[in-house]
Amino acid sequence: MFQIRFRLLIPFLFLINFSLSSLAQNKILSNTEITTLLKDARINRINGLYEESLLKSRVALEQSIKNKNNDLIANSYLIIASNFDELTEPLKALHYYNLGLYYINKTNNYTLKNQFYNNLGNIYFFDKKQYDKGIYYYEKSLLQSQKILDKKQVFLTKLNIAWAYFDIGKFQKGLPSLEYINKYQSIFGNESSIVALNMLNGMYYNFTNENEKADSYFQKAIEFGTKGNEKSDLSFSHLEYSKFLNKIHEPQKAYNNLCAFNKITEELHIEEKLNKANIVGINLEIDHYKREIDKIETSYKNKQDILIEEQSKNKKIVIIVLLILVFSIISFYYFFQNIHLKQKNKLKDVQSKIQENIINATIDGQEFERKKISTFLHDNISSLLSSAGLHLNVFTSQQKIQPEEISKTKKILEEAHKQIRNLSHELMPSLLVRFGLLYALEDLCEKTSNSRIKIAFNSLIKIKKRYNTDFEMKLYFIIAELINNIIKHSNANHSAINVEETVTSLIIHVTDDGNGFKNNQFETYEGFGINQIRARINNMKGEFIIDSAPNKGTTIYLKVPVIN
Repeated sequence: MFQIRFRLLIPFLFLINFSLSSLAQNKILSNTEITTLLKDARINRINGLYEESLLKSRVALEQSIKNKNNDLIANSYLIIASNFDELTEPLKALHYYNLGLYYINKTNNYTLKNQFYNNLGNIYFFDKKQYDKGIYYYEKSLLQSQKILDKKQVFLTKLNIAWAYFDIGKFQKGLPSLEYINKYQSIFGNESSIVALNMLNGMYYNFTNENEKADSYFQKAIEFGTKGNEKSDLSFSHLEYSKFLNKIHEPQKAYNNLCAFNKITEELHIEEKLNKANIVGINLEIDHYKREIDKIETSYKNKQDILIEEQSKNKKIVIIVLLILVFSIISFYYFFQNIHLKQKNKLKDVQSKIQENIINATIDGQEFERKKISTFLHDNISSLLSSAGLHLNVFTSQQKIQPEEISKTKKILEEAHKQIRNLSHELMPSLLVRFGLLYALEDLCEKTSNSRIKIAFNSLIKIKKRYNTDFEMKLYFIIAELINNIIKHSNANHSAINVEETVTSLIIHVTDDGNGFKNNQFETYEGFGINQIRARINNMKGEFIIDSAPNKGTTIYLKVPVIN
């Protein structure tokens, strides 16, 4: 009889498969048509027509993927997985549930999410015995049920959660769920849940050692299970009741319930084998469906991967172009800023050079005028005064009596001659002109020293060494200005002028132990004449460096090319 039925079933399946495959290949269904197809597939599954349900759901999956509808793709996977679940193929069912999760997580379909999580919880709890993972998915299912306000589904999920916690001995964690289902059994419960509920109450009171209540609930569970058609929950009730009876030392009753559990379990296994025998002829076809579905999924994933890769490449190209554009803008900005800065610095240099030239021209003019006035005073005025004094002396020597007016005139002439000579020497020291720079500097240090400050002069050069007249004059007045600054501003007790010579340069160190100042502030002090000195040194192609710190004195370094 079975062989005849199997032979009739194969052509029927081939016909359905061919017609549905042709439909899938030749026509793209609308979302409404796919929804209708899935509805039929769901009804076929409920009625036990698994092969028809799988064929329709496979076509629905292919069409949903073409339409890029995540809701319908996930729904197709749910029906396929549910078929394998009821065909006692938990591994295949788990495979398709997990595939469906990828798409359902892209949607806000909380009803569908609830079904996925609840079914995954059942597989991990009842089939794989991974209780913690089962509880994890039950709690996710509960969250979705609460979002859509599906109180009946909340009730059933809490029933599963309580059972899962009780099965692993975590009664306190499962108690809130048990209290909830006790409260709402009369509203949302059914013949199946009443058996499980009484069994769970019996388990809880067994845990709390309230034996009378536990015994009463276990007996109610068995009574309702025997009257109804829920063999699975009835078998578990006998098993838990057997454990309870063994605990309270009623071995015979415990044994009888254990036998009842084994008997019902065996009956369930026989029914399962019959179901498997009824579908043994389509197992190969089911595996073919699995390969076809995997092929559809792989094809879609490959297309998706190619699209994602192209999008990624395009993004990278856009990013690179943007980066190049930003880099170009920044480069142009800095380029023009650099040009502007160079122009600004060049203008500053020109202005500085002009200022320096003005200073040098002014100083050169002053020195020229000094020299001219000094020479005029010495050679002309001083000579005239000397000649007048000489003639007056000759006249008075011839007179026996010298009038008082003549004596006063002689004194006035002598005083005028003296002051003219001093002024001439201040404008152009005679030692500088006659004996050179080193003699003049030594004399300057000696004359300037007093009881408050001692200025030492040290030279590694022979004192008689001479240089170009203008060169000596410029350096002399620079050193004189520096010494003047020390006396006026430093409050120093000791100072020193140190001179040495290299092959091409003259090096002068001017030091003091005075107040000192910050290096970046010396130009702000009035009367120092630093800018003028720096301009003179720059004009002589030399170096001018100041090293100073508050309360640590000052050292000034001058290095100028020698002009002999």
